[in-house]
Amino acid sequence: MYKRILEHLNEAILLFDHELKLTYINTAGEILLADSARHLIGLTAQDLFRSSDPALLLNLRQCLTMEEPLFDRELTLDRMAQTVTINFSATPLIKEQHLEEVLVELQQVDTHLRISKEEQQLHQQNTARLLVRGLAHEIKNPLGGLRGAAQLLDLELHEPELKEYTHIIIAESDRLQGLMDKMLGPNKLPDKKALNIHEVLERVRQLVQAEFTGLKVKHDYDPSIPEIQADRDQLIQAILNIARNAAQAMEGKGEIMIKTRIHRQMTIGRKRYKLAVKIDIIDYGPGIDADLLNQIFYPMITGRAEGTGLGLSIAQSLINQHNGLIECSSEPGHTVFSIFLPVEPGHD
Repeated sequence: MYKRILEHLNEAILLFDHELKLTYINTAGEILLADSARHLIGLTAQDLFRSSDPALLLNLRQCLTMEEPLFDRELTLDRMAQTVTINFSATPLIKEQHLEEVLVELQQVDTHLRISKEEQQLHQQNTARLLVRGLAHEIKNPLGGLRGAAQLLDLELHEPELKEYTHIIIAESDRLQGLMDKMLGPNKLPDKKALNIHEVLERVRQLVQAEFTGLKVKHDYDPSIPEIQADRDQLIQAILNIARNAAQAMEGKGEIMIKTRIHRQMTIGRKRYKLAVKIDIIDYGPGIDADLLNQIFYPMITGRAEGTGLGLSIAQSLINQHNGLIECSSEPGHTVFSIFLPVEPGHD
């Protein structure tokens, strides 16, 4: 019965002897270390954690010598050329005042950390969006009055030199009106229909290529991706906003990459989806300043002097309406915007 319980736990359970050789590993441990028990049992802790966080081996040895339980958070574990984040717990098993074995529990926390970060990000963005929408509404009312007064004044004036001033007031009022409309974000729900995501991406690729003639827009598509339910025009607008940002970061020269892959058992917000499409838009420009990285989806936040700071905010709103999410990672020479879109309805 105990073995059945261990084999059905979600946490990886490893048992080491007093020489720190592995004597037992459960199914979750095999999945975490991406290898079978047949290959792993008999290996030393040094062999298992050779390229992982040094704290793993250090904690194990300390548990062995001090004969006391140890716990550590957010350590990195390397497996099959991939790195995962884990919480670590080691418990000495003592029999007749002699330490015989060390029980190790490894809990993968990447998903928990990402979900927590997503929820915080969405909460902050929704709060910022509500504040901006309230501000935009307050500005639009007097702006309409200002434009109307300028039009009436224009009818009363007969001298071209004076009319020029009223034309400037009307033109600037219209410009601010357009900016307020953008700040208010999408004003209609998506009209979702079955579509091939690659048709949308090809349209975006053509538009960016036509606008930035010195830029090469490459693609790496996964042809196995099924159709998704989405609003074609809204997706084009959202992805185009991000692709344009990438092209501008490259100053219209060099190349950007658009890549698609399928992700399984993807959690977005509080829902889990069996399948999700991941769209990566990659540029090789200077990167995004670290202080700006956590704020780029907020309205009016931009790293360019001539930018409005609304493109990414609008893109995130449109993708959120499709139950999706946009993430960003950046370092000098490599910036990736990742768009996740569920392929089918999620379940709690």
